[in-house]
Amino acid sequence: MDRTDNEVAVITGGSAGLGQALATALIDRGWTIVTDARDPDRLHSALPNGSRVTTLAGDVRDQDHLDAIAAAVARHGRLDLLVHNASDLGPMLPLAEVTHSDFSRVLETNLLGPLALTQRLLPYLIASRGTLVGISSDAAVEHYPTWGTYAASKVALDHLVLTLGEENGIRAYAVDPGDMRTAMHQAAFPGEDISDRPLPESVVPHLLALLAGAEPSGRYRAAELTPIGAAR
Repeated sequence: MDRTDNEVAVITGGSAGLGQALATALIDRGWTIVTDARDPDRLHSALPNGSRVTTLAGDVRDQDHLDAIAAAVARHGRLDLLVHNASDLGPMLPLAEVTHSDFSRVLETNLLGPLALTQRLLPYLIASRGTLVGISSDAAVEHYPTWGTYAASKVALDHLVLTLGEENGIRAYAVDPGDMRTAMHQAAFPGEDISDRPLPESVVPHLLALLAGAEPSGRYRAAELTPIGAAR
C-alpha cells in the first residue's frame, strides 16, 4: 500500500476510532487525506492539517459541509478512495419504541449523507477507477435486540455502496470490522468493560490488504482477510 503518485482518500469520521487509525496508516504510506468530524478540536488534535492532510469540521447531514469536502477533492483534482466511516449509533431501544425523529437522524448520518457525498465525488472515483468503502457491522446481518435502528441503516448502506459500485464500474466494499474498543462501542455497552475488544489499529492491516488486493466487490469481514504483510 505504499504510494508514490499522490493518491487521495476521503475518510469520514477521522477524529477517532477506525477512521483516525485508517487515515494515519494511509498518510504514513504516502496518501493525501481529506477527513472530517463534528468536533473541530478533537479532529484537529487527532489529525493536524498539513500538506497531505485536510480536516474539515462538520456533519455529513449538512449539505454545505458535503460541498466543502467535494471542494477539497476538486483542489486535489483526483480521488482514489472514499470511505464512509462516520456513523450514528442511535437509540439502543426496541424498534417498537424508536421515534421517527431518532430513526430519521440515524438514516441521515449513516445512509443519506454517504449517498449525497458519493454522488458529489463519483466523477473523481470513476476517473481514477477508485474504490468505494462502507464501514458496516455484523448487526447488518444478525438480529440483535435494541440494535435495530443502527442495523437497518448499515444493511441499507451495504446495499447502497455495492449498488453504486455495480452501476459505475468501480470497486466497492462493505466491510464489517468486527467489535472494536471505540467510544461508539462503549456507548452501546454503558458501564461494561470493553477492554477485551481489539483496538481499531488492529483492523487496519486487514483493510489495507483488501484495498491493495484484487478481491471482487462485495461484503467482507475484516477478520477473514489476511492482513497486509502477513504470510499467506
